[in-house]
Amino acid sequence: MTDLDQRIASVLRERAEGEADTHRLLRAARARGRRRQLRRRAATGTALAAVVALGVAGVTGTDLGRLPVRVPWTAATPAAAGPVPPRADGVPGAARQPDLVGTDARVLHLGVDTGRARYLRWGVQGVGSAGSVESVQVDVGGRSPVLVEVSRSSEAVEELLLDGVPVEQGATRVTFDGVVRQVPQGGGGLVRGWQPVPGLYARASTRGDDRSVLLTAVQAIRWDEARRCDGPLRLGVLPEGAQLVACSVDATAFPGGFTVELILHRKPLAHMQVRLLYGAQITRTTTEGNRVVAGRPAALSPDGQLLELLGIPKAHLTAQFGWQWPDAPPKGQVDFTEADAASVLAGARVPTALADPQTWK
Repeated sequence: MTDLDQRIASVLRERAEGEADTHRLLRAARARGRRRQLRRRAATGTALAAVVALGVAGVTGTDLGRLPVRVPWTAATPAAAGPVPPRADGVPGAARQPDLVGTDARVLHLGVDTGRARYLRWGVQGVGSAGSVESVQVDVGGRSPVLVEVSRSSEAVEELLLDGVPVEQGATRVTFDGVVRQVPQGGGGLVRGWQPVPGLYARASTRGDDRSVLLTAVQAIRWDEARRCDGPLRLGVLPEGAQLVACSVDATAFPGGFTVELILHRKPLAHMQVRLLYGAQITRTTTEGNRVVAGRPAALSPDGQLLELLGIPKAHLTAQFGWQWPDAPPKGQVDFTEADAASVLAGARVPTALADPQTWK
């Protein structure tokens, strides 16, 4: 069991007889997940490179579903222009209505001036908790990308991070005075905290010491627009009692590949991870399965916790469900089922031309 698994299991045991503190659980998961993020990216790139080298022959979503959430197809950022999240028509941006930030996992209440920066990643995390966060990671032509995060809670973005990874414990926390500060810990980098509008707290961070990179990224943020987080993958009717609580898109290596992940939550502790993984190198489309979902072939993994909808060219669409931790579930815990996963995949909308972001609209 990893340290993250142990922490989650500990929280669940403490709250086994009552409502779990999902905000506390989320913060614990973030803190530990970020510390492993860089090592995970490197390991994933190596593993997936091996898969691509084999031509993905015989590989199904059951295999790829066990890979980490973020799956960069190469460590290098391609020169091609990246995708832009579709506009969320009729939704005000953060500057106009800051109280909407972090309230809908499908929507980013900010955008990026693509004449100055390229979208690499974007996401909404923790919807339903006081510490929900919206984020974008951008490339402005420097050696390191810049991560910008915003929340209605100062506590959610006051942790000192570099590239989304916490620096050494005991380091000074972020202050929201607009000053760019050098961070010697964690390999070195720059952090800026500020309030874009009253009621919102933002943090920008990057590795290296080029202040112009950080400031250019900050200036490229557009607080007067709203974008859809879930553009390449949209869900239909959710299972009864389920809520979409997180969305993340990793387009770092586009057009070579990208991943979309949507997280569903149902009280008290049920979670379902719906993931779309696209790769231009995938040459085989598997259509032989052991299940049928809405008249289409599907495959259930041997452990009965991962369902894949088959037949999507160059992509894998999966739903992972059930109790995911080694410890026994708390008393009364009711998880999502295969039927729930099947209904979610049946209602999922995926563009036919995934390599063309214009179809994401």
